Amino acid sequence: METLIVQPKNKEQLIALKAIMKALKVDFKTEKSGSEPYNDEFVAKMKRSEDDVKAGRTATIEPADIWNLD
Repeated sequence: METLIVQPKNKEQLIALKAIMKALKVDFKTEKSGSEPYNDEFVAKMKRSEDDVKAGRTATIEPADIWNLD
């Protein structure tokens, strides 16, 4: 069988879709979705990194020096 991913645009659509699936006896599950599709800790880490770049807190490594273990 196939899995359908439905993305209603508002609460009205969500309610209607759930009603239709229940009426047709279609099994479904719901998952809460936040504004971010990623783990909150990961998102915070990425935002801190972006702030560091904007503030100039970066380091530059020459490509030739990446494998230099001296």
